[in-house]
Amino acid sequence: MARFDRLTVLNAMVDIGLVPVFYNGDLSVAKEIVVACAAGGARVVEFTNRGDRAWNTFTELIAHFEAADLSVILGVGSVMDAPTAALYIASGANFIVGPVLNPEVAKACNRRKIAYLPGCGSVSEISEAEELGVEIVKVFPGGQVGGPAFIKAVRGPMPWSRLMPTGGVDATRKEDIQAWIKAGAACLGIGSKLIRKDLVAAGDYAAIEENTTRVLAWIAEARAQ
Repeated sequence: MARFDRLTVLNAMVDIGLVPVFYNGDLSVAKEIVVACAAGGARVVEFTNRGDRAWNTFTELIAHFEAADLSVILGVGSVMDAPTAALYIASGANFIVGPVLNPEVAKACNRRKIAYLPGCGSVSEISEAEELGVEIVKVFPGGQVGGPAFIKAVRGPMPWSRLMPTGGVDATRKEDIQAWIKAGAACLGIGSKLIRKDLVAAGDYAAIEENTTRVLAWIAEARAQ
């Protein structure tokens, strides 16, 4: 069962402005990555359902943070279907993210009041997701569907839409981060550009924390302008 209700999760995503995205099958490494992100200020973290037995790792990961750090909000990404969503929800996932929009996943999440962020690449898909009760729509792949200009264009006729671009968001460039925010993105989903493979391989979690802190500072600066 989720420890955080849907409104708490969604508000945290918007307030913080950043959702780090990662997968690592080594539980000890996964713990360190989440700690680094949370220490940097991003306590809402997406663990992707990608590797073999990812569910086992997530189950242990969420149990660890339920006991060790009550402020960390863990969810699961790369969820394609309702049975997979149900499995992770039963394991305590606080939100579900997918690369595509699946109405059956939306229904499963709504029954349990779990936030669902489906991947959408068109205005019609975004509108359909909102009709299904989605509060924050994942724009995916963000860079390929049109970048910040797409976000701005969508919010022209649909200013109520809350959009989270993921894929193509460059955590290394202030100009890129701020372009997304100024275009109207509610928050940003960032994976390998934030949690870099070389830093993970080297065990340099301090650098991941620094990357997170820096991106959040850029987001705050853009929001203040």
